[in-house]
Amino acid sequence: MNQKQYPKLALYIDGQWLPQASGGEIPVINPADEAPLALLPLAGASELDLALAAAEKGYAVWKKTAALERQKIISRAMQLVRERAPGIACALTLEQGKPYPEALREVLLSTEIIDFLAEEGKRLYSRGVPPRSANILSQVVSRQPVGPVAAFTPWNFPANLPARKLGGALSAGCSIIIKPAEETPASCLEFVRAFHDAGLPPGVLNMVCGRPAEVSAHLIAAPAIRKVSFTGSVAVGRQLGLLAAQGIKRYTAELGGHAPVIVCQDADAQQAAKASVAAKYRNGGQVCVSPTRFYVHAAKFAEFRDAFVHGAGTIKVGSGLDEGVAMGPLVHARRLDDMQRLVDDAVACGGKLLCGGRRLGDSGFFYAPTVLAEVPPQAQVMRQEPFGPIAVLQSFDKLDAAIAAANSLPYGLAAYAFTHDLETAHRLGEELEAGMVGINHYGVSQPETPFGGWKESGHGQESGPEGLQGYTDVKFCSIAK
Repeated sequence: MNQKQYPKLALYIDGQWLPQASGGEIPVINPADEAPLALLPLAGASELDLALAAAEKGYAVWKKTAALERQKIISRAMQLVRERAPGIACALTLEQGKPYPEALREVLLSTEIIDFLAEEGKRLYSRGVPPRSANILSQVVSRQPVGPVAAFTPWNFPANLPARKLGGALSAGCSIIIKPAEETPASCLEFVRAFHDAGLPPGVLNMVCGRPAEVSAHLIAAPAIRKVSFTGSVAVGRQLGLLAAQGIKRYTAELGGHAPVIVCQDADAQQAAKASVAAKYRNGGQVCVSPTRFYVHAAKFAEFRDAFVHGAGTIKVGSGLDEGVAMGPLVHARRLDDMQRLVDDAVACGGKLLCGGRRLGDSGFFYAPTVLAEVPPQAQVMRQEPFGPIAVLQSFDKLDAAIAAANSLPYGLAAYAFTHDLETAHRLGEELEAGMVGINHYGVSQPETPFGGWKESGHGQESGPEGLQGYTDVKFCSIAK
């Protein structure tokens, strides 16, 4: 695998590939060596208007296509993705940095997400309501596609996150304009190519890239767009939510998190530490549900701390295409600066740096797996999502205090806990304020389950039946004699 396997980039509008566009072009950079991979064309206003017109035309066709036929086309596309998965995963690693085995799992899991949603699209059941009057023949509550969708995805999971939006919109009968992150466009492009090759009608799916603020403002303001779906930071999610609200448009937002982990006194500290290290440093910690704040009972703190630090120290960091690498680079230089700022601030506030806390090498955006301990609450890392390979270990004496600390931030995407006590497990499941809670494991994201947060971590869900329903409107129809 090498950089020659990175595909040529283009926009995709109304069934046509556009290798050039009016917005100019920018290089896509390999974060492992900072070398350019390809030039990405950027959409200007003219291309965005073409995409909007195409989405309207595509929606008129796709909403009238039977759910079974939609599922067949989507299934053919996913079979093509599975056949092409090694090449797509290589492109994903080149542009995003994660180890190739993780990239391959992401591509294949993305096909499962889309396949599940397409199957669920055949089961968007209506329900009959018994009439109260003899002259009423029938009363039916049904779900119908909401209309053309504008979807925006970030760079950390460049196959998985577009898949949730593509699967939900297309399976419900909507057309979609998707804008992947400009840092990682090829992964989404290859999914779009599979849909094109599978026979998806022109205009149903369109892909644009460009200057993010200009693209989002242009698309969301357009009357054609009836739903907006966004994955990214709280700050940007708030801005896009305001734009969507101005047009009274449906809005799904999967935003940031700052996931707490509670390790109870009865937990197996070694087992919990091993699982936690794997979860924390997956994708370099660039995961919205990544565990960050570890609250460990004082009786198990030293054992957990030592096992965690040892595990973090054994992680092999390097190019995601190299054999045995467990953690690749961060996606760009700005992430390195953010990591160092958070670490330096935590230490200045009195926290202890147990390992890491520095950039690795002079080429590529590599940062050492980092562990902090006993960090005071005023430190930035205790309030700001690091979105990188930083873990913070804190001890507690009373479970009430640990739950209060876990719930103290305005985020509520994911939360985790380790305990062997059934009553405690149920209590934590009830009292942790998050849209997804994992007890004794970190597997809170599956194709069949809803993915979404509480509080400032988002609005609505993706994946699962709940995610599909987010791309529909409810209609009640009553017919009299």
